[in-house]
Amino acid sequence: MELTRAEEQIMQILWQLEKAFVKEIIEQMKTPKPAYNTVSTIIRILEKKKFVSHVSFGKTHQYFPLIELNDYKSSKLKIMVEGYFNQSYKNLVSFFSKEEDLSLEEMQEIKQLMEEQIINTKKQKES
Repeated sequence: MELTRAEEQIMQILWQLEKAFVKEIIEQMKTPKPAYNTVSTIIRILEKKKFVSHVSFGKTHQYFPLIELNDYKSSKLKIMVEGYFNQSYKNLVSFFSKEEDLSLEEMQEIKQLMEEQIINTKKQKES
């Protein structure tokens, strides 16, 4: 499920803090900070989308994410690969390898990570 920019910003804060009250979320936001009611409304939307839940403490609520950050990243990446790279991770890697901002060191690190993953995948298939 897609999140708006504001929803994603709040989720990033919740993933970082793990649990928080609205006031604590607002404290982590950049200036100009949104109104309390705005953040509260966005969090209620996130609850309806099943991204967030809460624990009640009297009249106040402490919110926590229901979706893991890595699960969200995987979902976002899959949508991006499907929408922009013709459902091909090879096309994605090819695109990034041609980016001028990618240093030789970063490319070597990516290559090493891929080689390690190949070895791990082969080991799993042999088991």
